[in-house]
Amino acid sequence: MMDMTYPGVVPVHKVNFDAKTEYDMIQNYKVLQDVFNKLKIEKHIEVNRLVKGRPLDNLEFLQWLKRYCDSVNGGIMNENYNPVERRSKGGKDRNSKGSQKTTKSLQANNMHNSASGDTVDLNKMSRPKQGRGSAVAGGATYSEEIQALSKEITNLKLSVDHLEKERDFYFAKLRDIEILCQIPEMEDLPMTVAIKKILYAADAKESALEEAQEYLSEAINTVETEVESEA
Repeated sequence: MMDMTYPGVVPVHKVNFDAKTEYDMIQNYKVLQDVFNKLKIEKHIEVNRLVKGRPLDNLEFLQWLKRYCDSVNGGIMNENYNPVERRSKGGKDRNSKGSQKTTKSLQANNMHNSASGDTVDLNKMSRPKQGRGSAVAGGATYSEEIQALSKEITNLKLSVDHLEKERDFYFAKLRDIEILCQIPEMEDLPMTVAIKKILYAADAKESALEEAQEYLSEAINTVETEVESEA
C-alpha cells in the first residue's frame, strides 16, 4: 500500500516477502518504519505486538494504514500498479546472486534430463496450481475473519458509545441533585443531609442507604418529640 501510494520510496528489494520468523518480520517492519520517518509520518509501529500475529492488533494497524493511504490518494487506486510484479522485482534485486546460481543449476538439470530421455513428473507440475488454489482459499478465509473482526469491533464501539451516553446522563442527574442540596435554605434539612450521605459515601462496595434511612428516621423522631413537648 505504501509502495503504491508513494512510488519509489519503499526499498522493495529489502523486503522479505517470505518472512516466517519473528526476526525476518522485525526487519520488514524496520523498513516500513524507515519509510514512515522519511515521509515524516508520525506513527509508531508496535512491532512487538504485530509480529505475534494476533488478528485484532494487525487488523487495527491495517485499518489505520488504509485510512492514511486513502487520505493521500483520495481513495483512488493506481490501476497501473502491479503488486505481483513489484514483489518479483524486489525478490530479484534482493536475491540476484542466488537466482543466477539457481538458473544455471536448473539449465544443467534440464540439459541432463533431455539427454537421458527422462519424462517430467506430472504430479510435480500440478503442485504450483494446487498451491495457488490453496493460497486463494486461505486468502478467502482470512478475508472472512477480517470481516467478522471488523463487525465485532464496530459492535464494541457502539456498545461503548451507548454506555458513555448512559453514564453522562446519570452523572448529570446526580450533579443536579448535588447542586440542589447545596442551596443554603435546604442544606441543613434532614432529607438533604440524608441524600448527601448517599452522594458522598466513600465506600463503593457498601450501600449508604441504611445509614441515610437511620439518620432520617432519627431526625423525624426528634422533630416529633419537640413538637409534642411544645404542645
